[in-house]
Amino acid sequence: MGTKSRESIYGASIPAAAERATEARKTADRLACEAWNKRMLGFQGPAQPSPALGDALNAGYGYLEVKCLGCNTNQTVALDIVRRPKCTPVHELERYMRCKDCSQVRGYPYKRSHLVALRRTKFSASDPASTWWPGER
Repeated sequence: MGTKSRESIYGASIPAAAERATEARKTADRLACEAWNKRMLGFQGPAQPSPALGDALNAGYGYLEVKCLGCNTNQTVALDIVRRPKCTPVHELERYMRCKDCSQVRGYPYKRSHLVALRRTKFSASDPASTWWPGER
């Protein structure tokens, strides 16, 4: 008079469903970051709506590229060390970005910067800074 236990009936399907949900979340986060990058690089904005910090990290984008309007340099900021909740949208970080070089020259925190794009890696010779639009050199 025995029946099958719930573990034998549902044992393999629960972890498989959880794994599929994790992969679907990662794919959705990656697509949201790619769409934001294309909007930022193709049209120079608008920066909002943007993916959340946690979404960008989940998609594999660990860095945010920022351009200083004072000295015209590009820098990368590591998103995993930003002291903000992971639900914070990326576009809200723009007001906190300060150029170190411009701040030292002026003697006060210089905050004129624009968000460029999310990046998977820092700048290197094989992966230079992003261009704002296809025609820029």
